[in-house]
Amino acid sequence: MEFLPDISKWIQALLRWGHVFFAILWVGTSFTFNYLDNKLPKNLKEKDIEASGILQHSGYYYKLTRYHGAPAEVPKNVILWKYTSYLTFLSGLALLVMIYYMNAGILMVDKRVNENVTPFIAIIISIVTIIGSWLIYDQICKSKLINYKIIFPVILLIIGTIISFGLTKIYGSRFAFLQVGIILASVMTFNVFTLIAPNGRKIAQAALNKAKFDLSLSLKAKQRSVHNNIITLPVLFIMLSGHASFISASKYNWLILVLLTVIFGLIQYYVNWKNKKESS
Repeated sequence: MEFLPDISKWIQALLRWGHVFFAILWVGTSFTFNYLDNKLPKNLKEKDIEASGILQHSGYYYKLTRYHGAPAEVPKNVILWKYTSYLTFLSGLALLVMIYYMNAGILMVDKRVNENVTPFIAIIISIVTIIGSWLIYDQICKSKLINYKIIFPVILLIIGTIISFGLTKIYGSRFAFLQVGIILASVMTFNVFTLIAPNGRKIAQAALNKAKFDLSLSLKAKQRSVHNNIITLPVLFIMLSGHASFISASKYNWLILVLLTVIFGLIQYYVNWKNKKESS
């Protein structure tokens, strides 16, 4: 049975590779579409076209068109970008179970932080905070708070700060830091799974049937897509934080994380705003 540890290591290595690869594809398409949504010049000449432009890549030119609704002819094989999100999540979940949950007593529990936390309790808390954070975020998004551009992110930031601080009182510093990233990344995938992809299917189906679709489906999907875009930079930093352990090891790691989240979020918000302003 000596070969089993080697098989486990190979599986983990391949999962890490797949996780990074799928994340690159997902983040790449997310940033590309958000960039195009903000950057494409407005089209005021053609009735059904909202924005259009020319993209040059590797010597070739591509015509890009964004419609107000569905175009007159919609092909059956419309591409819905969702599987990169699912594969990123599933490969990350597999790594979470194999590396951390199966070694919770070593990698999650730190008796110097909380001597009452057992490996089983640590795993349960991890799962509950992932699902619970999503439910809280989703309910806030469905409430009237979503209409307040300042109050909405401030409330989410306060809730995120409380969760981040609470995790530092439960786990070892490194996993507490990582758990926040897992929560944020899970929220991004759940956005795709529960709203962005389903709404995209409904819109595509309506177009194929020549039926009028509910415009709010598109607006809600875009709203969550923008949230994912804003969250991406903090998630990437957290996932790479193992190479900067001095941050997660700091007793102020939760505060550093909150400040970095605000800074990265504002950077991405500014980029989106600047692109949108230049194209208007």
